This record gives sequence, structure tokens and C-alpha cells, in this order.
Amino acid sequence: MNRFEGSGNREAKLKYLDADFQILLPGAYVICAMTGNQIPLDELRYWSAARQEAYVDAAASLEAEKRAGALPIQNP
Repeated sequence: MNRFEGSGNREAKLKYLDADFQILLPGAYVICAMTGNQIPLDELRYWSAARQEAYVDAAASLEAEKRAGALPIQNP
């Protein structure tokens, strides 16, 4: 059985690990913590294990790190 099979069009619940994620509740997508956009599970590449959040792209991930105080905010 495919791990995405039977998930319909609902939000998945995941446990984000350091280099992978564990599906707790099957679904087709997760929600980006920064943008609110849906991220199909097969396109999920960015997340924070520490904050248990998913991000749509690298820019959203970087912004989340800045907001969390994990990176210094640089002004041009």
C-alpha cells in the first residue's frame, strides 16, 4: 500500500523528525506555518523538528527561523 493511498483531500498530521517525518494521521497535505498554503506531502521538503512546523519553501523556512530568534536578522 502506498503511504499516501486513501488519504483523500484532507490535512495530514505529521511528527517532524530531524531528517524525515512520521505520518500520524494520513492526509494529502499539510499547512505551511508561515503562509497558510497547502503543501502536498510529496512536495514537503522544509520543516522544523523543534517547532513541529512545515514550510512551503526555503524562504518561508528562513523567515520562521528569524522570527524564532534562531538566526540574526540582517538589515541591508
